[in-house]
Amino acid sequence: MSTLLLVAVIIAIALIFDYINGFHDAANSIATIVATRVLTPFQAVLWAAFFNFAAAFIFGQKVAKTVERASVDIELSRLTCSWRP
Repeated sequence: MSTLLLVAVIIAIALIFDYINGFHDAANSIATIVATRVLTPFQAVLWAAFFNFAAAFIFGQKVAKTVERASVDIELSRLTCSWRP
């Protein structure tokens, strides 16, 4: 298996995982609102969809940059791999 194909497969798996993980996060937040009878299921789905969409424009990359700053050591990410197949 070529290195490029392996990288493509890993990226595809990561994207699929993120997509599926989003279902779980949305379901957890909506279930709490519906279970407490604050909103109807329809209202809760609309509410979640609106704020998930709006958050991307309001907050942009601020959360990702905060996580990067707090948990990723940039010096380690600059190291090059000496392993060759």
